[in-house]
Amino acid sequence: MTARTGRAVVLLIALGSAVAGCGGEPGRTSSPAVSSPAPPSTTPPSATSPSAGSPAGTSPPPTSRDLVAGRYQPLWPFADAAAAEAWRSRHREDGAGAWHLDPARTAVRFARDHLGFSEIDRAVKTNLDGAHARVHVGLAAEDGPRPMVAAVVHLVRYGEGADAPWEVVGTDDTTFSLTTPEYGASVGSPMTVGGRITGVDESIRVQVRRPGGDKALGEHCCVGAGGEKSPWSARLTFRPAPGTTLTVVASTGGHVAEVERFAITGVTVP
Repeated sequence: MTARTGRAVVLLIALGSAVAGCGGEPGRTSSPAVSSPAPPSTTPPSATSPSAGSPAGTSPPPTSRDLVAGRYQPLWPFADAAAAEAWRSRHREDGAGAWHLDPARTAVRFARDHLGFSEIDRAVKTNLDGAHARVHVGLAAEDGPRPMVAAVVHLVRYGEGADAPWEVVGTDDTTFSLTTPEYGASVGSPMTVGGRITGVDESIRVQVRRPGGDKALGEHCCVGAGGEKSPWSARLTFRPAPGTTLTVVASTGGHVAEVERFAITGVTVP
């Protein structure tokens, strides 16, 4: 990780404040209409598996039935539609795992518990648009009362009705993007990962994860980057899990926290 420089702290707080304070959606995405949702521009990323309703094991890649809202990759917490429906049946019986019905709590659990980003512990802002939610997850700033925004997590209800659980399907572009591989692409190992970043003395770590897994399938650390919308890339080797949907996650930090920003995308392994 890089040293904590005064210049970097100022820039990071400014970037976080800019995202947290905006009135619309950050980056180049906007909240889609429910009838025709736009796919996430960067798509979501585990150190600790959450409790209550988290799927485990390996499942086949999503069919058209398993895609969330017919087009999004199911990244977390459910690996497929059957797992989401199984939770819904249990919840109707005993009320367990109520956090699945709250997009903010789901997004924070995804970042903090599944990805292991322990300092990301709050939902700074939540934008709801029908079956879609954009949750700005973040962490306490070192100086000043306004929290830093680490990512804008895109969630979609997995199924119909008010008791359909929320599923992480990606992240929106901000000052840190992950655009390679493309969302929903079929991949193998090794894999090229890349995007763009605005920042100073950044150190980018890349991992590959799957729903229910408590360890990364592969990791590359680290890629030095910085500048204004500068391209970054890494070559990542991982243990392919045939017939699965995977989350590729890129994170950067080291100025005021171990992880200050992250971006994700969803891919499949044939």
